Amino acid sequence: MENKITTLFKIKYPVIQGGMVWCSGWRLVSAVSNAGGLGLLGAGSMYPDVLREHIQKTKRATDKPFGVNIPLLYPDMDELIKIIVDEDVKIVFTSAGNPKTWTKFLKDKGIVVAHVVSSSKFARKCEDAGVDAVVAEGFEAGGHNGREETTTFTLIPQVRQATSLPLIAAGGIATGKSTLAAMILGADGVQIGTRFAISAESSASDEFKNLCCSLNEGDTMLCLKKISPTRMIKNNFYSRIEEAEARGANADELKEILGRARAKKGIFEGDMNEGELEIGQIASHLKKIISAREIIDDIVSEFNQAAGNMAAIRL
Repeated sequence: MENKITTLFKIKYPVIQGGMVWCSGWRLVSAVSNAGGLGLLGAGSMYPDVLREHIQKTKRATDKPFGVNIPLLYPDMDELIKIIVDEDVKIVFTSAGNPKTWTKFLKDKGIVVAHVVSSSKFARKCEDAGVDAVVAEGFEAGGHNGREETTTFTLIPQVRQATSLPLIAAGGIATGKSTLAAMILGADGVQIGTRFAISAESSASDEFKNLCCSLNEGDTMLCLKKISPTRMIKNNFYSRIEEAEARGANADELKEILGRARAKKGIFEGDMNEGELEIGQIASHLKKIISAREIIDDIVSEFNQAAGNMAAIRL
């Protein structure tokens, strides 16, 4: 397929792997890019020197395009941006902040910029900021979410109406059929997090991947809304947050319960009881750990079959 997304990023398939904390290291990123998608390093869980190391290792593992996802609220943002420029990274996805802050600087360096939004209002702000593409993410997604709690398939057509920018759908998408559905609603491509988070090449712990493969519907919930809405698996830590929120705990108390490095403790180090286990709703649909190439091949095959079947449907 050739469309706005494949042309913009110079990739074979309009499939982007989400830049997820503690999951998206160089092994996953290079595997996705080698398979025809766009791999993104998750800078949100990397100190500057670690990011540089992963960029260099990705370059050695693939000659295909890849990028870096950077949350704009990261404390070492100036240093991260400098590393990205110094290492000649060509694609940056920004999130959790104002796209105007860095977009012009990055584009002046010849970098393609996409920004993640959760509403059509912020999609319009992205267009004003000059970004090259927008990622519209519904609240089915894992990790940090928008406060609007708009579902992906409600969000996509509204963002499509609000902007002419190349549009990437995210949140609850993991298969060829959901990719096709998103594109029917107006997306030009998809960003997939959860399915790649539990891939063979993901840097997440085996304990986390195996737990994700055992989830049922309703086993993830959105919480921490007074801090930053976050979808996570129900476990002992989640129960403590749920109890605190039910009795009206304020943001400071919730931050104290959250502590530091809670996501690392769960996703990367494998503490399934006290870790912050961020994953999307679609995890309940995924039951096995396979390679990134197998994931992309499966998405492409199912997409083409579903598109063929759609051609015969008439009302």
